[in-house]
This record gives sequence, structure tokens and C-alpha cells, in this order.
Amino acid sequence: MHIPGRWTVAASTVTLLASGAWSLAAVRAEQQHPQSLQHVKPESRLEMIRRAQVWIPADVASKDLRTGPTDVKPFQPNETVTCEYRDHKREGGTPKFYCALDQPDVVKLDEPDVVKVKYGRENGEVYGEVLATRLLWALGFGADRIYPVKVVCRGCSSDPWHDARAPRSVWTFDPAALEREFPGEKIETRDGSGWSWFELGLVDEKQGGASKAQLDALKLLAVFIQHTDTKPEQQRLTCLSKGGTDDGHCSHPFMLLNDVGVTFGEATVLNSGATGSVNFKTWSQTPVWKDGDQCIGNLRKSFSGTLENPRISEGGRAFLADLLVKLSDEQLRDLFEVARVELRPPKPGSSEPGASVDEWVQAFKQKRDAIVTRHCPSAGS
Repeated sequence: MHIPGRWTVAASTVTLLASGAWSLAAVRAEQQHPQSLQHVKPESRLEMIRRAQVWIPADVASKDLRTGPTDVKPFQPNETVTCEYRDHKREGGTPKFYCALDQPDVVKLDEPDVVKVKYGRENGEVYGEVLATRLLWALGFGADRIYPVKVVCRGCSSDPWHDARAPRSVWTFDPAALEREFPGEKIETRDGSGWSWFELGLVDEKQGGASKAQLDALKLLAVFIQHTDTKPEQQRLTCLSKGGTDDGHCSHPFMLLNDVGVTFGEATVLNSGATGSVNFKTWSQTPVWKDGDQCIGNLRKSFSGTLENPRISEGGRAFLADLLVKLSDEQLRDLFEVARVELRPPKPGSSEPGASVDEWVQAFKQKRDAIVTRHCPSAGS
């Protein structure tokens, strides 16, 4: 099955992604590269990780967090999307389904455009995916493109995740979140291999990889959003350029976050959605720093995770702080409004409204201040 978004992009990708100037005509002009990077040798993967980037220069202040990224075929906030249910291998533990949109794929015009949809008012990832991916994108870090929509599905049951074999008809799912993959070609030694957070230590700036400040900024951002589910499958190594060859070479390797739905809560050992996914009470009360004077990020490691209480350099703290302060109050309001946080129940089964956008914005600013005002000691001090 062809899943949209898995096309390779031209050498100008970094500039285009940073500016959001990618066009449909440019996408159609690119031909999908042969799957030469899908099963690379471990030594080739290691060489690419050493040269990998994790950040693309971004004009943070100009980012439209309500509209979101437009480098792949986008959807407007709360747009009604119609599609037809498609059977697909069951993945993860969050309610989701796949469906084919009524229009063909934007690259392979003779193939259906099949997308992943997460759904359900009590599914925290419907809100968390929008929040985390929009923030990562606005700051210049990599993430898939998630759009908050209403989905009208033909051939769906009323609850495809829990009861796919129930009588099928036309069902509307609202709220829902539709996924488009980050543009690029996956680099894997096997399907779904991903990368572990400790492998950021293999990235070498002297070989063209990201700087330590950028790597630590990404770790600190994971702490900030309380990204609890950090198993390897949740991170992806991809090729930004049309540089993939039969021997597994990529000119512009890039490391991004693949699944960030369990965020904006409190990290837990069991990756609890109720506690860890868009839970205002737990997120607002969870401190950024674990200690009083050192710069150790406060992030509990889950049973499957690969990131725990990372030590952050002053360069990494300052790098992220400089990006975060560029976000205006208006942008923050757009972020939480487009994610529809007020629909998120405060606890499972509750009919009460969630915390207000203003409350979320205030909590964000307080946690941002904790990063901006901190000074991290140098190594060995």
C-alpha cells in the first residue's frame, strides 16, 4: 500500500522546508527514488547518523501555527474530509484507521491517497499530535504534518479501532487528526527500526552533523512537551535529498520525531494516555528541571523509552530559549486553539470541558520562563 508523503525531495529541500514554500508543482516534478534506503547496512546507517541534522533554520516569528505546514498537501483547520475505509495492519494502541481520500495521490496520480486518521474525543493523541508537531515545525525541528479535521468515512464502522467488523456505513469522526508524513525517504536497516535517543551522541558536527547545542535543544524540547513514548519506532531517520543510491548513501540525512501524540501531560512508565497526553493538570504542574542548580531535564523514562532525565548544556538551553521566545502570544493562542484543547476531557469519561486556551498559554509561558531564566553550568563545574 502506498502511504502518502514518502517521496524524496530535491537538494533545495532544506530551504523549501524552512520557508514553507514547497508547491504542488514542485512535488509533482519530483519522481520517487527507488527504495535504496529502506534496508541499508548497519555501517551505512551509522555513517549517516554521524552526518545527520536535527534542525532546519526557521523564521519562527512568521510561522502560522493555525494553518500549519504547507509543504505537503495540507488541510485547513476543521476541514471536512471524505474518504473510504481501507483495511490495514493494526499498529500501536491508539484508536486510528486508514482511509483513501476521494482525490488521487498528489505524486502518483493513478494511486489512491491513503492517510492515517486518529479519532475520538477521549483520545488524547488527537490533540497532542497537533500540538507537538506544530510546535516542532514552528521551531525548525522535524515532525510529521498533522491536521485537525472532521472525517466522513464511507465503509467505516462506528468505531473502526475497537470493532472493525461491525456493520459498516458512513460515519463522521470529529474531532480527528489526519497525518501526512514529513517529506523524505526513510533510512532503515529493517522496517520500523527508527533511532534511539542515545544515538544522538553519535552525531558528529566535524563530519557535517548537527551541533551539540542543537542536539541538546531537541532533548530539552522533548522534556518541555513531556514526550514520554521514546522507543526507537517513534523516531525516524530520513533522507532530505535526492541523494539515495544503491549503496545506501544519502547526501542530507535528517533525524526527526515520528509519533508525538503522548505529550503535553506528564511522562509515565506505562506511557499512560490519560496522564501523559494533553493533560493540563499534570503538564502545568510538572517542572522542566529535575534538580535545583544543575541542568538535568525532568523526563521520566517509560518502560519502552530511550530518553531519561537528559543533562542539558548551556548551549542547548540557550539555543532552545532563543527559539521559544520568538513565539508571540498570538501564535501560542493559535497553537492551542487549532489543537482544540478545550474539547479534551479533564479525565476519562468526564463531560466537563477541558482547560481553556488562556490557561494553556499561561502554562506554556511559565514553563518557557523556566528555560529562559536558567543558566547551565559548564561541564566539570
